[in-house]
Amino acid sequence: MTDFNKILDKAKELEAKMKESQENIKKLRVVGVSGSNSIKVTLDGEGEMQKIEISDEIINEDKSIIEDLIVAAHNNAKSQLKTKTTEEISKATGGIGIPGFKWPL
Repeated sequence: MTDFNKILDKAKELEAKMKESQENIKKLRVVGVSGSNSIKVTLDGEGEMQKIEISDEIINEDKSIIEDLIVAAHNNAKSQLKTKTTEEISKATGGIGIPGFKWPL
């Protein structure tokens, strides 16, 4: 019976760590850049865009170039967010993968 209690204790500990990680992830902010910092996109921990910055130098470029740079900056931010989210989850789980877990991004 003691082994089962240890398993339950570990599960409760993991649950608490995961809740803490989820809160930490919500607080994350990442900035994706493109075009030599011409475009900056800021995402929060849930992947929502919070801010976009377009430099004065790039504003006179062709519209399609600006659009491509925005997409590239967003993808850069999204990649950073996935990395930071993975790191945060790994802290909580001790590097153990969670079967069936899918990234929200």
